[in-house]
Amino acid sequence: MGETKYIFVTGGVASSLGKGIISSSIGKLLQARGYKVTIQKFDPYINIDPGTLNPYEHGECYVTVDGHEADLDLGHYERFLGIQTTKANNITTGRIYKSVIDKERRGDYLGKTIQVIPHITDEIKRNVKLLGNKYKFDFVITEIGGTVGDIESLPYLESIRQLKWELGRDALCVHLTYVPYLAAAGELKTKPTQHSVKELQSAGIQPDVLVLRTEYELSTNLRKKVALFCNVDENAVVQSIDAPTIYEVPILMQAQKLDETILKKMGLPVGDTPGLGPWRAFLERRHKAEDTEPLHIALVGKYDLQDAYKSIREALSQAGTYNDRKVSVDFVNSEKLTEENIAEALEGMAGVLIGPGFGERGIAGKFVAIKYARTHDIPTFGICLGMQCIAIEFARNVLGYADADSREMNEKTPHNVIDIMEEQKSITNMGGTMRLGAYECILHKGSKAYEAYGTEHIQERHRHRYEFNNQYKAEYEAAGMKCTGINPESDLVEIVEIPKLKWYIGTQFHPEYSSTVLKPHPLFVAFIKASIESFEEKEKAKK
Repeated sequence: MGETKYIFVTGGVASSLGKGIISSSIGKLLQARGYKVTIQKFDPYINIDPGTLNPYEHGECYVTVDGHEADLDLGHYERFLGIQTTKANNITTGRIYKSVIDKERRGDYLGKTIQVIPHITDEIKRNVKLLGNKYKFDFVITEIGGTVGDIESLPYLESIRQLKWELGRDALCVHLTYVPYLAAAGELKTKPTQHSVKELQSAGIQPDVLVLRTEYELSTNLRKKVALFCNVDENAVVQSIDAPTIYEVPILMQAQKLDETILKKMGLPVGDTPGLGPWRAFLERRHKAEDTEPLHIALVGKYDLQDAYKSIREALSQAGTYNDRKVSVDFVNSEKLTEENIAEALEGMAGVLIGPGFGERGIAGKFVAIKYARTHDIPTFGICLGMQCIAIEFARNVLGYADADSREMNEKTPHNVIDIMEEQKSITNMGGTMRLGAYECILHKGSKAYEAYGTEHIQERHRHRYEFNNQYKAEYEAAGMKCTGINPESDLVEIVEIPKLKWYIGTQFHPEYSSTVLKPHPLFVAFIKASIESFEEKEKAKK
């Protein structure tokens, strides 16, 4: 195709409008036309990465295969496009400034005064073009975090202005805004959109395409009005109406010819409209699954916030679709769980997922939930800290070490069944110092994990500092908890399971990161399948 084309996605009026979903949808539609596409996220905060951010601040921290802690939108990019992102796909203001300051300290600028323009903006531009230059993508879609008008977004907008000027038809701006409905007046209002576009124009950027987020259908006249007042072609004003699922959005965008408009504006041939067969087949299966009786899965954790477990929720939902069943993920706050209320809290739950996390808060409740699920043979899936809790609970209640613990929770525990890795002991920095990214794992043939994957060698992503203590391995195995996944290089335990239970597995890694729309994760699919079978068995027994 020649030169890489750059699409910038900005947002206005309010945050959380779904820039990540629109970026992913545009990427999906262009990918379906045979183009090589990637998406990157530029975040205006000064943290180097989201790794040290509380999930209440910024939702979950996503991990790329090369071990970068990234924004949760990268999860959407991977789930929609089936691609693997890397460190280069997520840049923060912190990283931009750190890079510029490091260069200044080394003397790379030859004594020049370092300024936002040109030094910061040049560094942003270099990062925008990095993926295109290195991997020769046809399209690089760049999502700019935050909202137009935020003071921290200004260097990014200036960089986009310069790139649009330099690249001509090879750069395009898609601006996502909100059209609110005023119930008292019974009207949809376009003024916030007009103001948002004015704000963008004052930064020197004329949007090429407007995507209007709305809860109500927008009339042709309203779209014409927006086009006229915002200097945008009528066919380049697209509505993004609330949909039953985010996976409908590419179909809705294609119906309004968003991909065609982009190709025409960038001087590329339009060609035939892709059928999106596998995507539509997934949606059809999902719609049918939505009509079934919901299968309730308890997500036991301490962050009462949807975005804190975004990838897990999506992986469970996808696994539900591929088992032709609607999954209802019911959050169970581990801080509130006790021996007295656990039976009530897990009443009607077909399966229990023990969520990941850091720190001691909410741990006691996780132990209560794990013990209940284990002793009542409810299908159970522990992820990362969830797996570590499974190991600790087993040590306390089966091996008889009442004081067993993780060094993370209790430095002085005499039975440190979960311990810190040797190479981690001298590290005091919090950010990016864990076992991060994809690592090999070899599965034991005949195990439930092997059965799910159907292969012996797997590779999964990690984000943790503490590990299963191999000194206790023989005791665990003798008592019925098997270590069925092992890292071949370090001999570290990656998976534990209790074979005599219906489905009881803990993984040290995060399988949710690699579950996509067209390739659901085998462990989640197996977990949901086991939960359905177990629940139906129990219902039959009641009758």
